Amino acid sequence: MSCSPDPTRNVQSAIAHVRDAAARGAEIICLPELFRTQYFCQQEDAARFDLAETVPGPSSETFTALAASLGVALIVPIFERRAAGIYHNTALVIDADGTLRGRYRKMHIPDDPLYHEKFYFTPGDLGFPAFETHVAKVGALVCWDQWYPEGARLAALAGAEALFYPTAIGWHPVEKAELGDGQREAWQVIQRAHAIANGVYVVAANRVGHEGDREAGLEFWGSSFVCDPFGRVLAEAPVDRESVLVVECDRDHQEDVRRSWPFLRDRRIDAYGDITKRFLS
Repeated sequence: MSCSPDPTRNVQSAIAHVRDAAARGAEIICLPELFRTQYFCQQEDAARFDLAETVPGPSSETFTALAASLGVALIVPIFERRAAGIYHNTALVIDADGTLRGRYRKMHIPDDPLYHEKFYFTPGDLGFPAFETHVAKVGALVCWDQWYPEGARLAALAGAEALFYPTAIGWHPVEKAELGDGQREAWQVIQRAHAIANGVYVVAANRVGHEGDREAGLEFWGSSFVCDPFGRVLAEAPVDRESVLVVECDRDHQEDVRRSWPFLRDRRIDAYGDITKRFLS
């Protein structure tokens, strides 16, 4: 998706994309991170907290009704207002009958130039669950979580057959010529590795377009993709325009991959205690 300054327009665009995907046979549909607005974390501005919403709230009500009307499950990212001064970057998981199966609150919060998320978001406190939907058990993580194998592993151990990553990531224009190809490639490779290591499908849904100052804003690189448990990219969106990808995920293939590469079987769970430490000197 591309996102305009008008939240109403963005929601209507998202609804149109969901209807398109459903008409093409999609059963679980994922929207990009914080799709209701442009990516406001480029600056620290307390007035932006007014963009947050509660659950139940406008997005949850709109998209639970949409899910029920179309008979599809939805992963809907929102800027969640939990209480005064406590806000989360959240993904709602809605089943095909309109039931809110639960929410995932982004666990890993970045703080980088033009990604000032620690100013806005409290780290999540719900762990890395898997959510039952009518068609599959899924994990819903968010953007910066993409870089952490621990989150992917825990969601897979909870039973997720597919990991969905709503995303808002792109280039600093001044870095694109020198570093852009490598940054985008690393982003995809780490997620393909999660698919292989855990024997799951991985879905990344990004935004596209330039937002913010023309010289110093962000150029989101699109490139939404789906890969299989073998790490093979099954479909990939362009870097420069909106796109809806509909991909069939085969449970039999997942079973075959996990039998051939039984990484979960061979884990040395007796030897990983130090993983909870910050660093080993």
